[in-house]
Amino acid sequence: MRLQLLNPSIKAIAVLVSVVLLAFVFDPLTPLLYLFFTVLITFIFGEVGIKKWCIRFIPFFIIAFGYVWTTTVFSHPPSNTSFVTYVNVGPIEITDYGLRTGLSLGLRVLCFAALSLLFILTTDTTKFMLSLIQQCKLPPKLAYGILAGYRFLPLLKEEFTIIRNAHRIRGVHREKGIKGRIQLLKKYTIPLLASAIRKAERTAIAMESKGFTGSRDRTFYHELKINGKDVLFFFVMVGLFIISKYVSEALFFL
Repeated sequence: MRLQLLNPSIKAIAVLVSVVLLAFVFDPLTPLLYLFFTVLITFIFGEVGIKKWCIRFIPFFIIAFGYVWTTTVFSHPPSNTSFVTYVNVGPIEITDYGLRTGLSLGLRVLCFAALSLLFILTTDTTKFMLSLIQQCKLPPKLAYGILAGYRFLPLLKEEFTIIRNAHRIRGVHREKGIKGRIQLLKKYTIPLLASAIRKAERTAIAMESKGFTGSRDRTFYHELKINGKDVLFFFVMVGLFIISKYVSEALFFL
């Protein structure tokens, strides 16, 4: 089973259900186990490069570390909760309650990031939009509009570079300070907006000339279907969560 060949809508639903289930878990062991399973599935069945995955995961790791640190150091346990104090230096008090809460929060953030990367790095954008139209009955006008906007993003970056180089050739100096940056933003925004509107008009005319009406009653060159592997992936993701939760509770009561 390759994650790239799964139905994108079913994959998205499996990720969303996993995120919702994790949102109601407050112990640190369940998200830790689920993070391990998610990363394992991404590398084994997604064939994602470790370097590529790490570059995208590191920012989330830093954010998660910030959550763990602030929650551990600055949390205040409720008055009716028994807790053990590990460190008490001035205003800083590290307790088992704060450490457990911080780890739970940070690991949930890492789980959400790992699930997002599993979906993003193994899903083709065009197939995802086609799946939303065919399986989730998303209006074609909306889906193709989102897809066209997504395709325009790299073009806007290229357009921005061209405008900036044109300003430099004309001798427009980069003004300093907040006011100067706002003025510079205005100089870039208006040409970018005008260019985006021109591209959108040309795309709309091209689509209409090829017979696109936005009707749901249409045929597709690529037809996506739901098969047994898609259903199996969904139940595997939910099953791994149940196993993680079960192991966490079993170890807690030892």
